[in-house]
Parts: sequence; structure tokens; C-alpha cells
Amino acid sequence: MTHFDVATAAVRAALDAGARYADARVMHRRYESMTARNGEIEGLSQDEDAGIGVRALVGSSWGFYAVPDISERAAHAAGSHAAKIAAASARVAGPDTGLFPVPAVSGSWASPYVIDPLAVPLSDKGDLLVGATRTMVEHGADLAEGLYQIWDTRKWFVSSEGHQIDQHIRECGAGISATVIGDGETQRRSYPSYRGQYGTRGWELVDSLDLSAHAARIAEEARALLTAPPCPAGETTLILGSEQMALQIHESVGHAIELDRILGWEAAYAGTSWLDLAQLGSLRYGSELMNVTIDPTIPGALGSFGFDDEGTPAAKRDAVRAGRWVGVLAGRDSAAVAGLDYAGSVRADGWARLPMVRMTNVGLEPGPHTLDEMISATDDGVMMDFNRSWSIDDKRLNFQFGCEIGWEIKNGRRGRMLRNPTYTGIGPLFWRSMDMLSSEIVAWGTPNCGKGQPGQIGHTGHPAAPARFQAVRVGVTG
Repeated sequence: MTHFDVATAAVRAALDAGARYADARVMHRRYESMTARNGEIEGLSQDEDAGIGVRALVGSSWGFYAVPDISERAAHAAGSHAAKIAAASARVAGPDTGLFPVPAVSGSWASPYVIDPLAVPLSDKGDLLVGATRTMVEHGADLAEGLYQIWDTRKWFVSSEGHQIDQHIRECGAGISATVIGDGETQRRSYPSYRGQYGTRGWELVDSLDLSAHAARIAEEARALLTAPPCPAGETTLILGSEQMALQIHESVGHAIELDRILGWEAAYAGTSWLDLAQLGSLRYGSELMNVTIDPTIPGALGSFGFDDEGTPAAKRDAVRAGRWVGVLAGRDSAAVAGLDYAGSVRADGWARLPMVRMTNVGLEPGPHTLDEMISATDDGVMMDFNRSWSIDDKRLNFQFGCEIGWEIKNGRRGRMLRNPTYTGIGPLFWRSMDMLSSEIVAWGTPNCGKGQPGQIGHTGHPAAPARFQAVRVGVTG
């Protein structure tokens, strides 16, 4: 019996038990990670699991059931249980739940790769992290850490509408960080970002990062930050590097345009959204330079796939065009309720979790300038990059971010290093103040996006380039 046969058995059982729609995902995932500290391997984790998750729709209510057993018998029981849960929930009357129509697809998709990350010898991976962390210690780090992570996921999806899709998604990434401790002051620098860089690629992504070549620099920068002047407080011109821009997009755009938050379906974990569907197509979200896309088709980005976990083919759409809000992240049910004509942004972090609206690759299209041109055009301001902390309210509106490092900008030149740089703002006002945007785009990967109860960890991508903003409050400490 194939995995498709198992999923089909679950769907048939759900229909036999009274569901008007059902789908099932058989998943097999292998995970590997390694950590190193101060020149020594600290930990190695290698996990593997498989199971089936079944959704059933009865009336206006969903039921979900999952088991770590991919036998036909277990699949049949899971489908039946999912339908019974949906039927029990349907005793409480609710609005009719339709599904945005998606053509039934039979197909396969696999993320491209050059080097299978799980095939790389552990000794080579260990040597990489040991060498990089040892170098950071030699250059002044009190705590030098390194990490890589690998996910290898196979999915077989079947729906009662005729979908039959299998996908093989390989994801990996790595990063290093150096922490130094001074007199009442602790500073940290990381490379390529505080969480590393990740993508739907093979080990060639990790090779391209060249962690060893950057180890000494970040350790020395962390130590220099101990005695750098603090970021001044006040309102000024702010230039953000692409790594910080990725989190700015993630928190103040990506989560805000999730349709389940906008509809109020998702509220308990990090709140809802300030956006009102009545303003879709007319709301001024940012300056005319602001063009944000939802694009799971970007080769190698962490939020890429062939089909989402409802069987909707990956497709690029606009979220913000010339500063105007025009699109959302949606699933088949939320799109139908909202009267929208697209879905495609529903995923689960494993076979045991109910799929929900998640970011794919939500990115800011590049502009016409370079970072050097933006600095040259700035008489007085601050540049910041590499996130260290973030806070945003439960409507995704008011925010405060802290960065690992900042620089003073005077008369068109980048000057002194600044420690503990922070900035704050209100989403639409902040984005409307963007007046320069770089062409130097990087597709950053976020492997730890939390959402839902029980909590799920999402993998998202954020193409981002350095950008300049006017009249931003910086140096906020409380």
C-alpha cells in the first residue's frame, strides 16, 4: 500500500462518517541539528517521525485527528475520528463554511538542491562549527556559539475533491554568534543574522555563508561595541540594513495581512490585526516605494513550496502595491468567508497539527538605489542592522525594535559605531516615511515563526533590501 493509498483510506473513512469534505496528509520528516560552543561540539540532535493528519468538514465545523501510524487501519480510524469531532462541533450552529474552489491536481514537487545536507559527513559539519567558534574565542568572544539545522520533509496529500500531491522539501541553514561581557554591559554580534540564514536549498547554502571567514570580524565588533557610544535619543533619519528589514516586514506586514487574524479567528497567540477588510484595495499602507509580494515560488527561499497544505498551487500575488494594501495571506475557508478569489497560504508544521494561514515568502521588492547612495544622501541620521529584540502590540501596529549594531551617519558618511540602537514607530506611519530603497536584496529565512494553540513553528522567507525612513524616533530605552 502506498502513502497515497493510506491518505485515501483516511479521506474515505471521513466521508463515510458524514463529512462533506475531507483531506489527509501523510508526512515523514527527518531533522538534524548540531550546536557548538567555544570550540567544542555541544549537542547533536537527529530525529525522524511519520504520521497522518486528517481534516473533515461537517456543516460549518472542522474536525482534525492525527496519529503517528501510517497503516491503513490507523488511517481509517483517523478519518472516522476527524468526522466525528467535526460533527460534534457542528452541534453549535455557525455561519456556513465554504471553500474557495481549487482545481483538483495530481502532481509532484521537490525543492532544488545541489548537496544533500543529510549526506554531508557529521565530521565535516562539526569541523565547521568548531573552527568558527574557536576563531571567535581567539578574537575576543567570551561566548562563541554556532548552529546548523536540517529538515527533510516528504508529504503525500489527498482530498475528497480529487487532489493527489506529493512533495519533498529540503531545508537547511546555519549561523554563528559572539557574545562579550564587559563592566555592566553585554554585547552580541552574529553572522549572517541572529538566527542564521535558512532556505529550501541543500548544504551549498551553508557553504556559501563561509562562516569561518566572518568569525573573527563579528567577535571583534562585539568587543568594540562594549566601549562604543550609545545610540542617541531623538527623531532622525533611519537607514535599516536588509536583515533588520526582514523582521520589520515579518512583524508589521506579514502577520498583519494574515486573513485569520483580520477575521478574528486567530487572536490568542500574538493577537489579531489592525487591518479592516473594508479597506482592502484603498488603504494607504506605506509610501509609493512600498511593493510587498506573497511569493512561494521564489527558488531557494525558506517559504517556498509547490502546493500549500490544502493542495492550492503556489502562486505569486501582491500584498501592497505602490503603497496601497491589496492582498492578504489566505486559506480556502477564510478566502471564501471574506469573498476573496485566491487562497494558497495554509500550512502545518507537521502531521499532528491542523493547517492554518501562514506566511510564505512575504518580501519587499527592491528599489533603485544602493546602500552607499542612501548613506551619501543622508546629512544626519543613524543606520542599524541585525535584530536583537522586538516588541509589537496585539494589533500589529505599535512596535519597538532593537538591533545588534548601529552607526552614526554625518554629512553623507558612515561614522562611529553605536551600541544598543533601538527605534520605534506605528506601522502605517513608519512605512509611509520610507523615501529611499536599495536594490541589494537578500531572501532571508525565518525558521522559528510561532503561531497557533497548540503552538506551531512556521518557516517563512522575507526578501528585503536596505531602506531609508524619515523622522523616526530612535534611542528609545523604555
